[in-house]
Amino acid sequence: MTRTAAKRAVVLVVEDDVLLRINAGEMIESAGFDVVETASADEAIAVLERRVAIHIVFTDIQMPGSMDGLKLAHVIRSRWPPVRIIATSGQVALRPGDLPEGGRFLPKPYSAALVANTLRELIGDPSS
Repeated sequence: MTRTAAKRAVVLVVEDDVLLRINAGEMIESAGFDVVETASADEAIAVLERRVAIHIVFTDIQMPGSMDGLKLAHVIRSRWPPVRIIATSGQVALRPGDLPEGGRFLPKPYSAALVANTLRELIGDPSS
């Protein structure tokens, strides 16, 4: 692995719609991040338990399974406090306090530029 590859932040994409998951993953990779993809909150938790190097979770809010994206965000904040959180939805309007402190919300449809800028802001990249 090259030194450059080792420094790339890793984003965990959690999206049950396969086409949206692929699209988000491609946007995030194009922005210079490594991507791990999962289709549910349960899969995301399993990845977080196995991998130390997840920097940001980019999650849909409405998903089937044992928890939605908001509950996932709160579990992440309590179990993995350094992990940054971006939640997204085309149907849910968030109220203050729905996301844990520091969490960001991006409404669907989102642009590649908005995703890239938000990711860079969350990791403290001065080029954002």
